[in-house]
Amino acid sequence: MPSLITPSLIAPFLLVTLLLSAPAASSMDYRINPMRSDAEFGIRLLWLQTISGHFTQIAGEVKLDDHGLATVDARITADSIVMNSDRLRRWVMAPDFFNAVQYPTIRFLSQPITFAMLTSGGVLQGQLTLRGVTQPMRFELQPAHCTLSTEQTCVIEARGSLSRSAFGMNTHRTALSDQVQLGLLIALEHAPN
Repeated sequence: MPSLITPSLIAPFLLVTLLLSAPAASSMDYRINPMRSDAEFGIRLLWLQTISGHFTQIAGEVKLDDHGLATVDARITADSIVMNSDRLRRWVMAPDFFNAVQYPTIRFLSQPITFAMLTSGGVLQGQLTLRGVTQPMRFELQPAHCTLSTEQTCVIEARGSLSRSAFGMNTHRTALSDQVQLGLLIALEHAPN
């Protein structure tokens, strides 16, 4: 599978660079740049090939508290998915899978995390809401080789996996793996107060 990210959501995902300048960071919030962010997913079909797609609309922000801890709130528009096949896209948008008409948004809300962990890479945990179901979600943050300032955009990468049955996607179990690989590529930039 190409670069991973998605459903997710979320996510999530972005706090890494915020720790590089702790004093300045405590007074800043960051937003997800939707034009430069992407969420991808991949699932095994008949254990032979991977079906993949990516979401092109991600919005959200990273909020910093008075202690310098950051919380990510990322929202993905479910029907913004792009796939190689229109037939497959219709299939994953249908009620058996993302059910995008009834549940148009996939959301990841992280637990607070320190900047230091984010810049060096580590675990980002939180809650993923998909198809109206909220479950714990864990992403592995990749080390970020950038610093956030008012002029710079920083790209954060996070990877994880989820059980689709935990979110009510129980169909086609003989043909499709229950595990869905997720990847997030999130561009963060300073949000003026």
